[in-house]
Amino acid sequence: MRTMSSNAADALGSPVRNLVVILVFVAVVMVVATLAYMQAGWSFADASYMVVLTIYTVGYGEVRPIDTPYLHAVTMATMALGCTGMILLTSVLIQVFTALQLRALFGVERMHKAVAALDAHVIIAGYGRIGVMLAHELKTAGRDLVVIERNPAKIAEAEAAGHLCLAADATDETVLVTAGINRARVLATVLPDDAANVFITLSARSLNPRVQIIARGEAPTTEGKLRHAGADRVVLPTHIGAERIAEMILYDAGSSLIRDSAAMQDSERLLQSMGLEFEMLTVPVGGALTGALVAEAERRGAGSFFIVQIERKGGGVITRPDPGTRIEAGDGIGYVARGTGASIRALFDVAPEAIRSGRSTFKPGR
Repeated sequence: MRTMSSNAADALGSPVRNLVVILVFVAVVMVVATLAYMQAGWSFADASYMVVLTIYTVGYGEVRPIDTPYLHAVTMATMALGCTGMILLTSVLIQVFTALQLRALFGVERMHKAVAALDAHVIIAGYGRIGVMLAHELKTAGRDLVVIERNPAKIAEAEAAGHLCLAADATDETVLVTAGINRARVLATVLPDDAANVFITLSARSLNPRVQIIARGEAPTTEGKLRHAGADRVVLPTHIGAERIAEMILYDAGSSLIRDSAAMQDSERLLQSMGLEFEMLTVPVGGALTGALVAEAERRGAGSFFIVQIERKGGGVITRPDPGTRIEAGDGIGYVARGTGASIRALFDVAPEAIRSGRSTFKPGR
C-alpha cells in the first residue's frame, strides 16, 4: 500500500513541478518581451498589451506598426517562445487535473477494497471526541475498524491516524452496506445528534439483526428510543461523567471536592475528553431553582447537567444527592454538564462571578 501511495505521489508531484517551471518560463518571456518593446520607445501599456496579444495568439492587430528589424525580431521571438509556453502550460494543467482525479479515484477504490476485505470488524459512525478515543483504543487493541464521517477535516484527521474511512453520511443505508454492516460484529454510532443515532440504529438493525449496536445518547429521554430502535447498549456521556465524579467523591467519603487534587485533575481531563465539564455554583437567594428538588432542577435542565454534590451553606456535604433533596439558598452545587455552563447558570439565576470552575473559586459578594 505504501508503494501505491508513493507512486501516486510521484505521478502528482511531477506535473506540479512542471507546472511551476512553465509558469516561471512564461512569466520571464512576458517580462523580457515587454521590456524589449519599451526599449523601442513604446509605453508600458502598449508593450504589455502587445505581448499578451502575441502570446495568447488573439491577433486583434498591433497597437503600433512593426516596421523595424528590431521589432520584427522581438515579435517573432515572443511568438515562438510565448506560444510554446502556453501550449506547454495547457498540457501540464490537463496533467495536473487528471492526476488529481486519478488519485482520488484510486484512493476511494483502494479504501473500498480494504473495507470489503474486512470481517467481524467494528463500524464507528462519527469521528468526534468520542469517536476519536474509541478508534484509537480499538486500533491499539488490534481490532479492525471503519470510520464513517462526512466532515472533510475529520476525515483527514482519521486518515492521518491510519484508519479506514468512508467520507459519507452514516444515515444513508447504502453507506452502511459499503462499510460492511452485513459482516460487522459491532456498530458504534457516536454522533452528537440523537435523531441521527436513532435512525442509524434502525437502519443497521434492519440490515443485520445479529450486529451488536452501541449507541450514544445526549438526552436521558433518548435511551428508550435507542433501545426500541434496536440498540443493545446505550451510552450517555453526561451520566458517565456524573458517575465518575460521584465515585471520586465517595472514594474520600464525607469530604468536599478538592479541585487541586491529582484525582480531581485526572477526572476533569477525562470529562473534557468526552466533551463534559465539572463546575460548581452558589445558589442565589430567590433564584428560579432555589428551594427546588434535585430531580426538578435536572428535569428543567433537560439532561444538560447532573448534580453530583451539594455543599450546604451551614456546613456538611451531600454526595450523590437523592432526587428528593431540596436545593437551598447559599448551597454550593457541584454538577457535570455538557458544553458551556451559561444556560445552566441562567436556570439557577446565577451571575458568572458566582461560578467555581477549574482550579479557581469565585463567589459573589454578599
